[in-house]
Amino acid sequence: MIRITTGIYRGRPLRMPAGIRPTQQKVRKALFDILRDIEGVSFLELFAGSGAVALEAVSRGAASAVLVEKESVCVEAIRENIAKLNASNCRLLPVPVYEGMRLLFREGRRFDIVFLDPPYAAGETKKILQTIDEYDILTSDGLLVIQHSISERLSCRHYLIKEAIYGDTKLSFFRKIPD
Repeated sequence: MIRITTGIYRGRPLRMPAGIRPTQQKVRKALFDILRDIEGVSFLELFAGSGAVALEAVSRGAASAVLVEKESVCVEAIRENIAKLNASNCRLLPVPVYEGMRLLFREGRRFDIVFLDPPYAAGETKKILQTIDEYDILTSDGLLVIQHSISERLSCRHYLIKEAIYGDTKLSFFRKIPD
């Protein structure tokens, strides 16, 4: 079982779907220590799993969060977690990541922070980064955070501003290049 670490939902347990690799509590804590003040931001979590990262963001003051996840067992857990927390400023899109980004683009949505944690073995990160750029879902000074294997090399058109390593996990922080 994992719990929200800080904020209005601090200590509240989250349902964890079987068979997923959750973002470890120490990595989530480090992520938000690096992000610092996220009061009022719009947050997008792709490959949301249990929704723990987006729900932590809302607990810490994010104005809203959108969670994109297609796996039915994860969708069920996210719905339950949102309901348990009464997190009315969270929206779940139970669709594949590419379809979710297309829907958000059509709605004209942009996000201050986009967090993604694709399955390490899937090898989709490069295509996802291209799709994020294509749909322009980051605000003009938006931040893209990618959780990935330390063995995976990322290439992105945005500025790499920080990397942090936790065991076999790396967090890479990119700032959007202004248009």
